[in-house]
Amino acid sequence: MTVREQTEINEIAILSRYACTSVDEENTRRVRYEEKCPYRTEFQRDRDRILHCNSFRRLKRKTQVFLSPVGDHYRTRLTHTLEVAQIARTIARGLRLNEDLTEAIALGHDLGHSPFGHCGEAVLNDICPHGFKHYLQSVRVVETLEKKGKGLNLTFAVKNGIACHTNMIASTKEGNVVRLADTIAYINHDIEDSIRAGILTPFDLPPKCVRVLGNTKTKRITTLIASVIQNGAYEIDFASDIRKAHDDLKDFMFERVYTNPAAKQEEAKAELLVRKLYAYFIENTDKLPPEYRQIAHDTDADRAVCDYISGMSDGYAVDLYTDLFVPKFWK
Repeated sequence: MTVREQTEINEIAILSRYACTSVDEENTRRVRYEEKCPYRTEFQRDRDRILHCNSFRRLKRKTQVFLSPVGDHYRTRLTHTLEVAQIARTIARGLRLNEDLTEAIALGHDLGHSPFGHCGEAVLNDICPHGFKHYLQSVRVVETLEKKGKGLNLTFAVKNGIACHTNMIASTKEGNVVRLADTIAYINHDIEDSIRAGILTPFDLPPKCVRVLGNTKTKRITTLIASVIQNGAYEIDFASDIRKAHDDLKDFMFERVYTNPAAKQEEAKAELLVRKLYAYFIENTDKLPPEYRQIAHDTDADRAVCDYISGMSDGYAVDLYTDLFVPKFWK
């Protein structure tokens, strides 16, 4: 018996009846057939492929809320992803769901996020005829763009969880755990970053939310995680009173932070940058890297340019813009 086979037996014996096991043929199917690994389950392989891919590494230089903040402790898209994975695994463990599947979805959920956070996403959605949603682009990354067009050949369950992590019901309980873990993570770490940036103080938070959820990041996250676990694996959600406090806190953050001019003061520049790069490469597809020129040939220029720009880190996009549009001094 291989190590993988023993792990699969352990999953069947230990996990909840609501869990997606690694022997579930429907959820572990891949577009291209592969021989099974003797050591890792299908979802463990997916997790490892995501962790080692180029798109994952680029997350370290992509905006979470504050555009290229000065300071080591502000979140980036990468640290957000790691916090989502930690929260999601804690919930999955408490509900006896498949932790490996949960972690794979969590690590891959933002691979397709554009530079400059949701500002970049909104601009690309506006100018690209195909539209742009980061959760669908994350699936495109793992299916098509990674490994120079070969993709990562992930399982159905992982791709479905990535596609559904924002506002849809996933086909597995693990995918729905990641959807909640994402919002638990970003609301609470964005509060902490906003306090660090001087946009909020702890006393600005809605008193009713604080009374229900807690007056610190740790207490709030613990309350939210506990509520999901106590609610059970049949329906992945918060208890009704916790849901109300969570949603009110989310509304507060949209009003006070996510649309706050102080937090968004550089977004007009970022929008202009994305639009200029997009227009330039639409007119100059021959300047695209080879793999994106191939996409332009196989589909169209808009698809190729959108794929190229959405994969850029903030810093790479700024450097490229500078190289293309800012005059260089003669030396």
